[in-house]
Amino acid sequence: MEWLSILPPLVAITVVLWRKEVILALFLAIFTSEALLLLGGGGEVSLGTPLFGLLASLERIISIFTDMGNSRILMFSLMVGALLAFIRVSGGVTAMVELLVGSGLARSRRSVGLLTSLTGVVVFIESNLSVLTAGILARGLFDKFSMSRARLAYIIDSTSAPICILILLNGWGAYILALLSGYELDGSAAEILWNTVPLNFYALVTLGIVFYTIIADKTHGPMTDAEALAQKLDTDPAHEYPPTQARFMVIPLLTMVGGMIAFMFWTGNGVLADGSGSKSVLYATALACLAAYGMMLWTRKFSHIKLVEIGFGGMGELLPLVTIVLFSLALGASVRELGTGVFIAGLVGDYLPLVLIVPMLFVAGALMSFTTGTSWGTFAILIPIGVPLIQTLGLPPSLVLSAILGGGIFGDHCSPISDTTAVSALASGCDLLEHVKTQLPYALAAGGITLVLYVIASALMI
Repeated sequence: MEWLSILPPLVAITVVLWRKEVILALFLAIFTSEALLLLGGGGEVSLGTPLFGLLASLERIISIFTDMGNSRILMFSLMVGALLAFIRVSGGVTAMVELLVGSGLARSRRSVGLLTSLTGVVVFIESNLSVLTAGILARGLFDKFSMSRARLAYIIDSTSAPICILILLNGWGAYILALLSGYELDGSAAEILWNTVPLNFYALVTLGIVFYTIIADKTHGPMTDAEALAQKLDTDPAHEYPPTQARFMVIPLLTMVGGMIAFMFWTGNGVLADGSGSKSVLYATALACLAAYGMMLWTRKFSHIKLVEIGFGGMGELLPLVTIVLFSLALGASVRELGTGVFIAGLVGDYLPLVLIVPMLFVAGALMSFTTGTSWGTFAILIPIGVPLIQTLGLPPSLVLSAILGGGIFGDHCSPISDTTAVSALASGCDLLEHVKTQLPYALAAGGITLVLYVIASALMI
């Protein structure tokens, strides 16, 4: 029966490809998982099974709100809509675009791409904040230079997670250190983690491909079609709202970034890496919304009632994507209980040659992350599997850990049911399925190169 645990993600992916409808696909996957859990609990198939499965699915979705971290992510996603609406309607976006173009910082497609990716690199504290900051800053610039929103989504998505897993002075690093604590290894957990940086081939290769596409100004696969369509459309932001002052965009953005750093220190009792990412990003976004609201109210061009209308209108625009994030979290919780990740991890096998164990851990991490939609959940399952392999077989700790981390990010980049993928689409204003379709060839290319590199590294280091 264990093999049935992969059925829910297969249902989601099949429906997404067949019907091009993500919300329906995620709900059917949740329903499938909950029905399997009912049957696995000793229940028998009956006429009431679909009804009980439906009720269990609704309860699973509701249970997401009992986790305060999940509730913060959903509130943050909604408030992003209000923030985007405020800075757009205020004329701050168009003013910022004109300022960057006039200053020469954004004088070409290449410089726009570099500015976007470097923004993501600088804001390495939290992946959602990195994606959001770069997405908000670059939306108008991409429109100005007739660059597709799909390309923007790819750049911010493929910059944020690799940077966060390489720099590690953030919640990612603290989380992985917590998973490693309690194991007796040669060297401290921090030393092993820092040594993964040059061995995290997927993150390094992904960043290399991102900068190649920017500097060479070349696109491949479905991204080329998206770029061609964007160049035919007139999406200049100046045609939407007339420019006012760039500060209507700059001050809320700086408030959000500065607030994030301050709240990470505050929630971590003075230690940045120990801070709560979900709390900090929610509080920082709320402060940014308050700053934008206050500035627009101060101009006396907007009344309180009008600003409330603008804010809720912005939230409404993002409601479908927020629903996708909610269903993704619910599906992840359900398949964790079903044991999908553990089953896929077991596919690595017990009789592999030593030189293939590390590459197969990378593949297992990719499959788990792809089918469950979460890289952090993948780390939580695979690290307890990988550490005993290190201890019993004498494998290089940092090499094994880097393969697990890279595999988790690889699968997350490819997965249409990942909440990270949905947030990247949200931040860039790109359709979710278009983002998945256009990013997939780049992620698969990076994954293929990484697999070869892990085989070579294993041959040299083991």
